[in-house]
Amino acid sequence: MTKRVLEVCAFNVQSCIIAERAGAVRVELCDNPIEGGTTPSYGAIRQARESIGIDIYPIIRPRSGNYYYSDEEYAIIKKDIELCRELGCNGISVGTQAIDAEIDTEWLKRIVEWAGPMGVTCNRAFDGTPDPFKALEDIIACGCERILTSGQASAAPDAGELLGKLVDQAAGRIIIMPGAGVKSTNLQKLIEQSNATQYHSSARVVAPNPLTYINTQISDYGNVYIADENEVASMVAILNNN
Repeated sequence: MTKRVLEVCAFNVQSCIIAERAGAVRVELCDNPIEGGTTPSYGAIRQARESIGIDIYPIIRPRSGNYYYSDEEYAIIKKDIELCRELGCNGISVGTQAIDAEIDTEWLKRIVEWAGPMGVTCNRAFDGTPDPFKALEDIIACGCERILTSGQASAAPDAGELLGKLVDQAAGRIIIMPGAGVKSTNLQKLIEQSNATQYHSSARVVAPNPLTYINTQISDYGNVYIADENEVASMVAILNNN
């Protein structure tokens, strides 16, 4: 039986270290959690690679919003992919859309070529497509190894039935990895409904602000999100028991 494993969406190097310590097999390294994740900096990728031994798949997403990119944005994507390879990353997480929101297969094929020999996860661009079953076949044809998906719902645990159908249709040709809203409290049911072998979660909590003085009138600081080690370990334990 295939072992079930966890990928942690990490928004900083500290979360990468926590993910490895708690038993995750891979991190998707991102910046900008509030906007769904954008490409992390060179320094963040390099520091993460030097800090952990598990797989690192930086998200390659030059901006938030849709995945319908201009030629200039694809040029940025290509340069960021080259950087990831130079820094020793194992793969990337990326998505493409055409104007009709379907997967832009010509660009995705090109990205897979640019990334080689790194692996490619098609991220939640998949969740914005009008027909997930067609999109699944399109992504397989492009050579991706994995699809990160919430089952086109706001949270993966709300789409267990569709995720199960996608796993069945994939039939081992590509990995369907449920992600978004995945927690230790809903993971068991999601496993039973989807029968997926890989799962994705940020397990994030707001890190406390260590400053000894905080101006409460300033509201545009945002928060630092960090992976909860106990939560990651709990999910890994559930997956190990399934």
